[in-house]
This record gives sequence, C-alpha cells and structure tokens, in this order.
Amino acid sequence: MVMDKAARAVWWESLPAGIREEIDGYVLQDSLLGAVHVITDVGLVPHGIGVGTAQLIANDRYLHYGDRIAREPESPLDLESLACRAAGCGGRVVAIEAIWDGDTVRDWFVRLLAITADPVGEARLATVHWSTAERYLGEEGDHHPRHPAAVAAERAGGALAAHLSVPFHFASPDTPDDEAPRRRP
Repeated sequence: MVMDKAARAVWWESLPAGIREEIDGYVLQDSLLGAVHVITDVGLVPHGIGVGTAQLIANDRYLHYGDRIAREPESPLDLESLACRAAGCGGRVVAIEAIWDGDTVRDWFVRLLAITADPVGEARLATVHWSTAERYLGEEGDHHPRHPAAVAAERAGGALAAHLSVPFHFASPDTPDDEAPRRRP
C-alpha cells in the first residue's frame, strides 16, 4: 500500500512525539536507512507501511528540514587530494574506477574508487554528487545531456589514473546504471 502525501502527513501527526523526534533525529543526521527502519518498525504491523512508503515518509521529512540536514561533506576532486587519498590505500593501486550509486533523497551520484592489489580490494576516494560536480566543473559546467557527476568523475578520475599511470574504468559514463559491469582484475 502506498500512501499519498496527505495520508502520510496524517499518519505522521498520529505518531507519538518521541517516535517523531527519533525519526527526525535520523533525518537530521542524514541517516535515511535509520529513519526508514524506525518507520517500518512502528508502521508495518498496525498500518501496513512497508519500505516504499517508509521511504516516502522519510523523504517528506528530508524536504521539511532541507538545508538543516547534516550532509556528508563534499569530497575534494582536485588531483592533489585524490592522489593523497590513493597513496593512503592499503595495497598497490592498479586502477581507478567510477561507479554509479544512488538513493531516493539525493538522486544519482558517482563513487570514485581505487582498485588495489596486494591485497586485492577497493578504497573509496570520492563521492561525486550533483553539487560536488557543479563546484568542480565551475563555469564550464555545460555538460548536457550528461549527468554532471559523470562528467566530473570522468575528468577527475581520468586525471588521477593518468597521474598514477594506471587504467581508468567507467562502464556507463552516459547513463546512470548501478549494475554496469565492474572492472575485472
């Protein structure tokens, strides 16, 4: 069952103040999963609120608080900062990879990863949200029709890969796809 916005508002107001404060606490800390978990815990059995509706309710709270939410700080995309992060990886960096990810609140974003050997693994170098991309691209931000996060990740990741003399992999730079093929060793 999916509730419309008015029904979600009525349900929200029917909650005890303590539960509303707990959910809002998760929202203000930018913990969508924490908020959704509490909403489904208190809403599933008595009201049939599943994960989909819980996400909509949490999104309503995100919209309510707007800029007051303590967001994850924007990742630096300059070559010096990315190279410093790559140097701190556990293992020898053998490639730089960009992969799509997303959520219901912040839309699509791209993660820049260092792929390592000895030991085999991956390390997050940066998360490129729309706002991060616009800051990085600046005035040259005319990237249409491509998503700005893809353009910024491709430029920053490509520059880092060239600097480290390793390959750069971005399986789906033109279309958000969190199931695009990953780089294989």
